[in-house]
Amino acid sequence: AADAVPPHRVPAEHRVRPALRLGAEAPGLSEAAIAAADLSVSIPMQRGVDSLNVAAATAVACWELTAHRS
Repeated sequence: AADAVPPHRVPAEHRVRPALRLGAEAPGLSEAAIAAADLSVSIPMQRGVDSLNVAAATAVACWELTAHRS
């Protein structure tokens, strides 16, 4: 999504009890799933890398959402 933020920029209020929705590599999430979310997050990728495996993306997201708690 054009308005997606990187995981390290997720505001504190969204880190308390997050619910993650992870999409498949090609189709991603449905429009309904995106519309129901409070925030879209996208993991920055190195140029030439198309996507992460969903397990790797989950690990990155969980790390980022818990590593920056205050």
